[in-house]
Amino acid sequence: MLKEMLSEPFMQRALILALLMGPFCALMGVFVTARKLSFFSETLAHSSLTGVALGFWWGLSDPTFTQILFSVFIAFGVIWLKENTKLLTDAIMAVVLSGSVAAGVVILSLMKGYRGELHRYLFGDILATGSVQVVAGGIIVVLGTLFLFSKMRSLTLLTLNEELAKVSGVRVRGLNYIFLLFLTLTVAFSVQLLGIILVTSLLVVPAAAGRNLAHNLRQHLILGVCIGFFSSGLGVILSYYFDLPCGPVMALTSIVFFILSVLASLVLKVFKRSN
Repeated sequence: MLKEMLSEPFMQRALILALLMGPFCALMGVFVTARKLSFFSETLAHSSLTGVALGFWWGLSDPTFTQILFSVFIAFGVIWLKENTKLLTDAIMAVVLSGSVAAGVVILSLMKGYRGELHRYLFGDILATGSVQVVAGGIIVVLGTLFLFSKMRSLTLLTLNEELAKVSGVRVRGLNYIFLLFLTLTVAFSVQLLGIILVTSLLVVPAAAGRNLAHNLRQHLILGVCIGFFSSGLGVILSYYFDLPCGPVMALTSIVFFILSVLASLVLKVFKRSN
């Protein structure tokens, strides 16, 4: 059955993209969860719907460019509002999220021929990815991974204590902007795989599962990446075997790993106490 699945070009592309984006999203997710940016990534995912709608409104057959561009605009807009208003970050993101989703749904509802696209972008369609998207995903993964590992020490210090990072000579503002740019690109691109509703499961769940078992940052990174790799890969395979939607199966597979990590951490605690 696996051989049959791999003989299908669309399944090959889906599996390759899942095995690329799953581990990378988990790698990003370690810093996203540690820096309490999960709601920020959720806001970016939902806001990208307006970028999709604008792309179709302007007559584009593939709205990926406008989707990413609008997500970047939203990301830096949230930062600007945080720095120049008295509003709390959660309030800013709640306003942006609700407004963007509302605008996107209204625009799509005005274009009767594109109403079916709403379902596709809400729940994702990794099986429809083409060769160009696989290459684009590979570029994002390579550049993002190089950035994360080249700035690992600075990012770790920034995550632990921003003031200490400034004193230590870390260019906090610039590093924040670059990190958020890669996070925005990752979220916007991953929407096509899992959909707006489920995209943060790639970022948050594997990283959270790794955190349950890790004793330090290195272990957290390794475990998160491994869980992201296996949950995304198994999700694609299981969706093919049982003829189920790929995105939700990937999300559920990562949830299973999370539950197993919780149980494993409890067993380890009991074992340590008994010794």
